[in-house]
Amino acid sequence: MRQTLIAATAIALAFAMQPVVAQDKPAAKPAAKMAAKKMAKPAVVEEKDAATLEFEKFRAKMIEDGNPAELFEAQGEELWKTKRGPNNVSLAETCDLGLGLGVVKGTYVQMPRYFADAGKVMDAERRIVWCMVEKQGFKAADLAKKPFAAETYTPEQTSLVTYVAGLSRDMKFAVPLKDPHVKEVYEIGKEVANHRAGPYDFSCNTCHGVDGKRIRMQQLPNISSKAGATTAVLGWPGYRMTGNRMLTLQWRMGDCFRQQRFPQPGYASDTVTSLLTFMTANANGSTYTGPGIKR
Repeated sequence: MRQTLIAATAIALAFAMQPVVAQDKPAAKPAAKMAAKKMAKPAVVEEKDAATLEFEKFRAKMIEDGNPAELFEAQGEELWKTKRGPNNVSLAETCDLGLGLGVVKGTYVQMPRYFADAGKVMDAERRIVWCMVEKQGFKAADLAKKPFAAETYTPEQTSLVTYVAGLSRDMKFAVPLKDPHVKEVYEIGKEVANHRAGPYDFSCNTCHGVDGKRIRMQQLPNISSKAGATTAVLGWPGYRMTGNRMLTLQWRMGDCFRQQRFPQPGYASDTVTSLLTFMTANANGSTYTGPGIKR
């Protein structure tokens, strides 16, 4: 499975406490102290610029006053509980997000995970889409035509993901890496993040592989670290003020591919799931505070 997915991904990316001091030890000479200082490797400290600090103040006020994402959570709850589709069934009575049929609370922070009924590791959006197709009878091709918000349009699956995510708020990320299926996909995601291709020979790690990088006013989190990965996945799905629309991590991954000048991966694809597995698992133990607000 791993070799097949890596090969497919490569093709898609190519194309498409006090110190104890010894009493008998002489004090270090000033010169030695200076040399030790020069040899010491400074820790990377990521300072927030004025614009980022101001935006965080604004975002905190927005959340206090009422996050627009709450509207999409409400819409998603209605969609989850309503009988719909050609099969006239609700997701609440037919969809298992990993913790039991119809259970939503706590599921978002435990995905991606392996689902035996689908034979695949799935992130939240991918699983919801699978349930809409396999349980409610919607066509996958129709859901993939306009999978992300644009102008005044918001796909139903975006609202559903927002609702599911909201019921994991203040819980810790706990992607089940002990599951060999998940671990395998995590390793594939790690390789995908490091794969260089395209007209600029970019990879995900070109921008997100080390600490302290930024582009113009935007800080770039290191997705290989716990702190950086937490920054990357926290707050998604998010209400983006640029365009006034609700967007998900599936959209964020696709847009990153666009910025690298890669062909966008297929909606709810193995490639995107592998990246989300890598990023979210690296954030394990951190507390989820979304859905959020993005600039």
